[in-house]
Amino acid sequence: MSGAVLAVVRAGALTTVQDLGRPGYAHLGVPASGALDRPAHLLANRLVGNSPGAAGLETTVTGCAIRPSRPLVAAVTGAACPVRVDGRPAAWGAPVRVPAGAVLDVGAATCGIRSYVAFAGGLDLPPVLGSRAADLLSGLGPAPLVDGAELPLGRARLGPAGGCDVLPYGPLGAELVLPLVPGPRADWFAPGALRALARGRYTVSPASNRIGLRTLGPPVARVRHEELPSEGMVLGAVQVPPDGRPVVFLADHPTTGGYPVIGVVPSPAVAAAGQAAPGAPVRFAPTSLR
Repeated sequence: MSGAVLAVVRAGALTTVQDLGRPGYAHLGVPASGALDRPAHLLANRLVGNSPGAAGLETTVTGCAIRPSRPLVAAVTGAACPVRVDGRPAAWGAPVRVPAGAVLDVGAATCGIRSYVAFAGGLDLPPVLGSRAADLLSGLGPAPLVDGAELPLGRARLGPAGGCDVLPYGPLGAELVLPLVPGPRADWFAPGALRALARGRYTVSPASNRIGLRTLGPPVARVRHEELPSEGMVLGAVQVPPDGRPVVFLADHPTTGGYPVIGVVPSPAVAAAGQAAPGAPVRFAPTSLR
């Protein structure tokens, strides 16, 4: 710990501390958690010279504002948004120098919903089960940010990644397309359910959160209606509750569940689901593991 801190000037709608999560504890009922848009989190850390697992901030929709007690280098990635240092425009997707006492303001998202803010040295909060990630389902890790809170900063050891001024980050599409590997409970659904799911017009529900992306659209028809004993759930599992509308499990998902899973979205495609805004169109594209 360096003794330096970040003071939270504006916490925003929901800003949490995130890193790469705490995998390996599902057998104890502990979700992996971690950044929903992992590529954006990794990119932000790389831009400021951190290790991939350094802890930073994940903002939701409205951004946040912080004031460091020492000069630092920060980077904002993920959802596009205005970035300002003491009211002056600064770069998004590139290292930004923030003087001691200046306010780094991460504005409201203009494309996507979650921005990622990395600081050289990372956030040095006490790890829980090897991670500093906030898990909103289990309550492990630090609580969501509130105005006036202070977060300890770690010591910066490296400069920006290889002297890079900026690194590429792919644009977010207007439509969320999710590849879907069928199973393991596809036989609980009516014949042609996968084709109907692929043709269905779905949108992101406002009830979505870090636990799961909920959808609105035509219900998926089941042929089996008995209770299913709880079984293990993985990141990207597409569970179908009694209302028939698919739910895609995200980073804070429960480790078990009792609704049938019609398929699984492969992990590399899940990051985009973490950036999908309410009302955005969703399309499922059945595929195979190969």
